[in-house]
Amino acid sequence: QKIPLTEASGGITMSNLQNYASTGVDIISMGALTHSSKSINFSLQII
Repeated sequence: QKIPLTEASGGITMSNLQNYASTGVDIISMGALTHSSKSINFSLQII
């Protein structure tokens, strides 16, 4: 028998991550990791 995994997502930040982890969820999705990263401008030219 397969047991489904549980996931926590939405509103999770580094400051409240431990609170979510302590609930026993299997997976934590955290958009704050990519929302706060700086972007760079680059191009790829193929000749």
